Order: sequence, then C-alpha cells, then structure tokens
Amino acid sequence: MTELQIRFDDGAAYEQMMGKWSRLAGGVFLDWLAPPPAMNWVDVGCGNGAFTELIAERCAPAAIAGIDPSEGQLAFARTRSSARISTFQLGDAMALPHPNASFDAAVMALVIFFVPTPAKGVAEMVRVVRPGGTVAAYAWDMFGGGFPLEPIYEEIRAAGLQPLFPPSVDASRVDVLRSLWADAGLTSIETRAITIERTFADFEEFWTVSSLGSAVKPVLATMSEADGAALKSRVRARLPLAADGRLTFAARANAIKGKVPA
Repeated sequence: MTELQIRFDDGAAYEQMMGKWSRLAGGVFLDWLAPPPAMNWVDVGCGNGAFTELIAERCAPAAIAGIDPSEGQLAFARTRSSARISTFQLGDAMALPHPNASFDAAVMALVIFFVPTPAKGVAEMVRVVRPGGTVAAYAWDMFGGGFPLEPIYEEIRAAGLQPLFPPSVDASRVDVLRSLWADAGLTSIETRAITIERTFADFEEFWTVSSLGSAVKPVLATMSEADGAALKSRVRARLPLAADGRLTFAARANAIKGKVPA
C-alpha cells in the first residue's frame, strides 16, 4: 500500500471528481482575491484546466499560462473554451519555464501539497511575478476533515488500510502556508477558510464519481470485490441522504494570498 501514489493522468475522470469540487472552491477563492481585469496569470499545476477556465470566465484576464507535469491533463485542458486566451505547457512547479517578473499573479489551486518541496514552488511563483503582484493558493484542509473524500478515507482507515495523501500534505495546514509565504518574502499575507457544498443526485452518483478519483481508485484496486462492496456499504451508512435520495455534504479548503514586495 505504501508504494501507491496519487497520479493524475485522466483529465475527463478528474473533471467529474475533483474538477467540479475545485471550481466550487475556486469561485470563492477568486472573489476573495478580487483581481482587476486584464492581468497576466500563471496557473501552476493547472491540471485539466478546471481552475484556468474559472479565471477566464470570471476575471477578464489578458492571458493565462497553465503549467502541469501531466500531458494527459493538459490534453483535456486544451479542449476547454479558456484555451482561446490560455497556453498549456508541460512543466515543473519548482522550475517554471518563464522569465522573472512575467506575470501579475501566480496561483496554485489544490496543488501546493503535491509539490515535492513546497518552498521551491512558492519561490518560483514569487520569481515569475512582478513587484506588487499576487501569489496565492488554496488546498484542502486535509487535517481538519475538509477533504471531499473524507467520508471514504474514514472507512478506509477503519478497515485497517492507509488512505493516499499528497506527498507534502503538511502544506495544507494554515500555519505551514503562512510560514511558506513569509519565508518567501511575501507581504500583506492573508488567509481564510473556504467552505463549499456539493450535491449529488444520490449515493450511487457520489460513489461512481469518487471511485474515479486518483486518491481512491488505487486503494479500491487492491481490495477484493467483497471488501470493496463492504467499504461502499459502510460509506453509504455514514452519509446523510435527503428524503428524495440526494446527497449534500461540505468540503473545506485553506487559502492564502500575499504580495511580491515592490
């Protein structure tokens, strides 16, 4: 189990599971940033372009550069409407392929805890953003029960198995985020919690969508059919269904923003 890793290779599957969650949290995040129009953005770890598209829809950007290490995710991103003002490039968050002071804003949406050395990722965002520009991120509150798959994770633990976590999961903590931003020399640092809700037509929709997720699918693959069915039954029992069968529950992310010194 310890050799399993969260991998993002399927942009369409990501969209059904985490892409929709990301956009819900991303809308609140962008309202909080309140950016002016006509900015140049870099979306670090853009994945399948879910958050990139949100920037394009809500922020009237001049241009967006999306960077991600997964060509499978980028291929999906290039099919989105945001591609008209966006470029999507294979790249590493710890070595961004851009000159100094190239952007007005650098953002990481649900990415900071996947960067092997988060401090390098933040330093790279600072490097490519102009003086006075914004560096910001949000990440699921993994230690506060805010992860959208927490109901499944709780039952995986109860079964004596180890859920999959991002490699730098500590970076989801507010205190760690504050330290990363301060150590990178950013100023005017602010944090906030983002709580959002998502409704599924019924439990089966929730389970089907969640089973596609890169955090759950590898664990389910190690289980027998009977154990997988038992896990599903236990998760169903712990989730509150409405009278019409719909399932609504909340997720929570920690967000941070700061300014590059002028």
